[in-house]
Amino acid sequence: MARYTGPRTRISRRFGIPMFGPDKYLERRNYGPGVHGPKSRRKHTDYGLGLIEKQKLRYFYGLMEKQFRGVYEKALKRRGVTGEQMLQILETRLDNIVYHLGFATTRAAARQMVAHGHVKVNGRKVSIPSFAVKVNDVIEAKDHNVSKQLATKNMELSTSRTIPEWLTLDKAAFKGTLIRIPTRAEIQPIANEQAVVEFYSR
Repeated sequence: MARYTGPRTRISRRFGIPMFGPDKYLERRNYGPGVHGPKSRRKHTDYGLGLIEKQKLRYFYGLMEKQFRGVYEKALKRRGVTGEQMLQILETRLDNIVYHLGFATTRAAARQMVAHGHVKVNGRKVSIPSFAVKVNDVIEAKDHNVSKQLATKNMELSTSRTIPEWLTLDKAAFKGTLIRIPTRAEIQPIANEQAVVEFYSR
């Protein structure tokens, strides 16, 4: 399973956003990395701005470049606004939904939880983090002590996060359901998805 293994705080500081979960170091130094400290950076070109927006989304959802490009190409074939379709594909990935349900504290942890076989969809084990969850699909922690203990611990640590309105959660049964596809307003993207579309369509 390809994943980013480089310095995380450096990436978060570059974009000024906690890409990989809470980062105390970012709170102390909320400016870009490098020897020049908080000095202003040079202006970016349109290409540079598009690249920045693309990298924000890619790191935020934990995708490698080839995977992210695939998401764009899939969104391009769908009806509707390409940028919004791309966000909806990213949000309805299994690992992202596992994170939103609170079964994992970060998206990286959710991806690992799925890959290790702790999650079922509609009663069947699914170990592919990029699995596309459909409306009315039921996502649950596997009926195994280790899986339930892992989900319980993470749900206790995730109480400060609210469950999105497009998902329902039965905490006692460790089950969640995708009741509808989220709108762009509900997703509240950290990046300008239209700039990402323009970057790829050059």
